[in-house]
Amino acid sequence: MKYVSFVRLGETCFGAFHHGKVYDLTYQLAGGSSSLKEAIYFGTIPDNTEELEGYLANVTAYDPADITFLPVIPDPGKIFCIGLNYENHRKETDRPEVQYPTIFTRFAESQLAHREAVIKPALSDKVDFEGELAVVIGKGGKNISTEEAMKSIAGYTCYNDVSIRDYQRHTSQFVPGKNFSKTGGCGPFLTLESSIKDYQSLSIKTILNGEVMQEAKLDQLIFKIPEIVSYISSFTPLVAGDIIVTGTPGGVGDRRDPPLYMKNGDIVEVDISGVGRLVNPVLDESIIL
Repeated sequence: MKYVSFVRLGETCFGAFHHGKVYDLTYQLAGGSSSLKEAIYFGTIPDNTEELEGYLANVTAYDPADITFLPVIPDPGKIFCIGLNYENHRKETDRPEVQYPTIFTRFAESQLAHREAVIKPALSDKVDFEGELAVVIGKGGKNISTEEAMKSIAGYTCYNDVSIRDYQRHTSQFVPGKNFSKTGGCGPFLTLESSIKDYQSLSIKTILNGEVMQEAKLDQLIFKIPEIVSYISSFTPLVAGDIIVTGTPGGVGDRRDPPLYMKNGDIVEVDISGVGRLVNPVLDESIIL
């Protein structure tokens, strides 16, 4: 089961992606939710085909080409990103092993949607791709145990945690290099957790101009999703619509020889089996200033 946030004729909407069409569920579910985040909060998203199709007969369907995608959750209260969470990426960055997840934050305003352009800032030529699986919180809570953690997850989406590498290295803190406008690709779909038999069986690829740059299986995560959810919820409550970006595999452009950074006109894709494929062109900021 897959859900989307989108704009149609100037109206912000959400709906189901079903049999190649987007069905507008805005105000249609129990409780009249106006956004996907609200529907997650109220627990009204249909999680089986029979329930969903009970709504679809009475709502408008669009061709995906006729809508403008939004980030799956355009306004998450919190976005946590996990760094160095694949062993091959930890090694290529020469970082030590750690006891706890490396965590930094991304702001909602930095996100962009499927088919929207990653903006290469005029301040930097070191713009790098980082394909990742993102978790969207459903029920949430505080001090969630690892045993209960998977029950707190609404679903998964593709994420491109685009990094401005020189700004990332200005200090020991990653935040400046992770929060330039239009650098956090999120989408296209929220694929419900109940639709994925085992997230660890999924594969992830990052593709630049048709060439695979990163490739891994989700079972290669150093800190697994239940550990991450439990750890974050130990210091702050997780709420519906919060996003956790789980880390990127080895193969980032910055660690290649020679380094490979994204430039104007590139096409970058993040493909996760069973979850979706996020596609974004790259646009130089100087062209739109």
